[in-house]
Amino acid sequence: MKRYFINNGEIDVHITEWGHHSNPVIFCLHGLGSTGLSFIEIAEELKEEFRFISIDAPGHGKTPSFAESDKYEYPNLALWLNRILDVLEIKKFYFLSHSWGSFVSLYYLVKFPKRVINTILIDGGYQTKWRGDKTVEQEISYYEKDFEEYVFNNWDDFFKTEKESYSRWSPLLEVAVGDLGIEVNNRVIWHARGKTARHIIKAMYKYETEDIYEQLPEHILLLRASLPKELDEKRTITAEIFKQKARGHVKLIENTTHMLHWDNPNVVVEEIRKNW
Repeated sequence: MKRYFINNGEIDVHITEWGHHSNPVIFCLHGLGSTGLSFIEIAEELKEEFRFISIDAPGHGKTPSFAESDKYEYPNLALWLNRILDVLEIKKFYFLSHSWGSFVSLYYLVKFPKRVINTILIDGGYQTKWRGDKTVEQEISYYEKDFEEYVFNNWDDFFKTEKESYSRWSPLLEVAVGDLGIEVNNRVIWHARGKTARHIIKAMYKYETEDIYEQLPEHILLLRASLPKELDEKRTITAEIFKQKARGHVKLIENTTHMLHWDNPNVVVEEIRKNW
């Protein structure tokens, strides 16, 4: 694993990379509040077969935020990602994304379908906001509070709380979790700030992925979480809409939460090997 920065003309983007330069590229885009290390277990398992490129999205990890809120809107992010791929000299790639990253990936596919060989969405891209039960103001308020008030006196408390949040733990997940905190004024805080969350949530409500399903390439694979059970009805409805309108494939992965690739990284590894 190596980590470095590139600049695509706007900001310095933090990159994490695994694998040999000659291997087929899997480009990874994490969810809201995560970092490029979100895919660490998958990349470590497959680094002899693929070259993984995983970025810290703007306002996450070590990549600074955009100055303007409209930069977080999906069409603009798609153009921004394409310039990153140009800088990295990646002509063709497989797209692996989680949560919010999957929403961005679908808009990228509409604009640049010929550059992507195939796509796997990890429990993302299908949760259409206008079918939800929250207003944009309610969701912004939730994330701003969540990000800004996640503060600890030391790293031990930070890791203890994080460890309790997941169904399993490993040395590699510990590395990934360590990337989620930063030390400021002798306290450990969440790396992504409420302002970044506000811009992203606003963009998610402004641009609905369901509006572009018919424009997507066929055979996109969606790995869908099964827990908690109270979300199953809503997830089933929106996943079926994705399946029909986008002509995609949906696989329900039992005993997994929204952090599906942390709950069961092996199933993602298996799907990559089988499909790619």
